[in-house]
Amino acid sequence: MTRIGVISDTHIPINAKKIPDEIYTAFKDVDLILHAGDLIELSVLNDLKKLADTQAVRGNMDSMETQRHLPVKKIIKVEKFSIGLIHGFGSPFNLMDRIKDEFSEKVDAIVFGHSHAPANEVRDGILYFNPGSPTDKIFARYNSYGMLTVDKKIEGRIIKLT
Repeated sequence: MTRIGVISDTHIPINAKKIPDEIYTAFKDVDLILHAGDLIELSVLNDLKKLADTQAVRGNMDSMETQRHLPVKKIIKVEKFSIGLIHGFGSPFNLMDRIKDEFSEKVDAIVFGHSHAPANEVRDGILYFNPGSPTDKIFARYNSYGMLTVDKKIEGRIIKLT
């Protein structure tokens, strides 16, 4: 079984000075970390890479330096599954409808951010997973991050920050 820590919309150093300690503790034993954009600064990526292999995409609020280093989207292979990683774009409402066609290759899951609102929903056989934001609640009632487990299938869990 593969455990994947999922985070998005950290907005460091604008919304917080660093990722909450609870997330560092939770991600110590993961096999992979996915960041779905709006890191703002590359230092966030460097900190996460100290814990586990980290894959990230850029978001609409990222610094120019961060945007130069990260792609808009990518596909990550985990065991026999393909996970699409994208930030998202446009209005935070109906975001899943807009991102579903962004990957020309078949994917089993799409990890995204942008809306700051957590989502863990299967549509047409694809898991749509947004971990929410650990530092901002503009479109959510709580701060959160996520965990994916990959075994015979991909399953997601949203974790509220305490």
